[in-house]
Amino acid sequence: MSGGRGILSLRFNQDQGCFVCCMESGLRIYNVEPLSEEAHFENGLMGSIALGEMLWRTNVIAVVGGGTRPKFADNTVLIYDDLAKKFVMEITFTGPIKAVRLRRDKLIVALQKEIHVFSFPLPTRRLLTLETRDNPNGLVEVATLAAAYKQLLAYPGHKLGSVQLVDLGSTEAGSSSAPATLVAHQGAVACLAVNANGSMVATASTQGTLVRVWDGLRRHLLVELRRGADSATLYCITFSRDSEFLCASSDKGTVHIFALKDTHLNRRSTFSKMGFLGNYVESQWALATFTVPPECACVCAFGARSSVVAVCMDGTFHKYVFTSDGSCNREAFDVFLDVCDDDEF
Repeated sequence: MSGGRGILSLRFNQDQGCFVCCMESGLRIYNVEPLSEEAHFENGLMGSIALGEMLWRTNVIAVVGGGTRPKFADNTVLIYDDLAKKFVMEITFTGPIKAVRLRRDKLIVALQKEIHVFSFPLPTRRLLTLETRDNPNGLVEVATLAAAYKQLLAYPGHKLGSVQLVDLGSTEAGSSSAPATLVAHQGAVACLAVNANGSMVATASTQGTLVRVWDGLRRHLLVELRRGADSATLYCITFSRDSEFLCASSDKGTVHIFALKDTHLNRRSTFSKMGFLGNYVESQWALATFTVPPECACVCAFGARSSVVAVCMDGTFHKYVFTSDGSCNREAFDVFLDVCDDDEF
């Protein structure tokens, strides 16, 4: 989904402190606090870029071409080293790439019907290939911490509404474990998140009314969070770095913030209902919400001191601070595309 001013996609890095803006005119990298442009790669170097993934705050960036002026094919992932100012690796696949994820030791590439996992950076070799159901949005997420108690990889299973979980740590040890299946929703899975240490997975279906948070190890439901009563398209679900909160954005133009550790902070619905698993489930409504331009896709992340940042496809940057009693106040608004280092340009 492309936004205004030639933005093709937006993605936060693993510590949520930077984000990548992929554009018809190249690629830009921004620091979140304070908001500043850290890098600017013009069309001449990269062409138009559809997907970008930073490796933490390092000089390593994975990119995939796309848009109207691509320099690289949409079935090739390239690794750019900003320190060496050159591309240091490229891997070509049989079909268009839908998503790229990086850990310090793994490169994960999602195609329409399969996911490839490579050791990274050197030697780069394919560790495994996983078949998925049709996955046009490239849903795949992985625990990013090096010392994660599980290198949990989550992706859509073959059965409608299911999610497959694989521990990538075991594949490295040569004892590849069969993926475990999580029956998450009745409808198709539309959004996924894995927390940093791999202990929790969050899922939402195409209906977009509920976000379910699961135990990544035992695969049982931890909490059911209600975004709203009417269906919506979820753009992103994000865990805070300490996994105490979760935020979600949708095409309704509202960003919802939920408490995961102290769930009593969430607002309760007046009615309880039978969950689809037959359990007696009480839906929890958001602790706090704020609005961004509706119909405009945005991705959100957690900032310092109980803040949530949303960056939108129209080039706007929103930062809100929330409190445990549910109040949410705007702390910053900017147009990030207009923020650039004047010395460089």
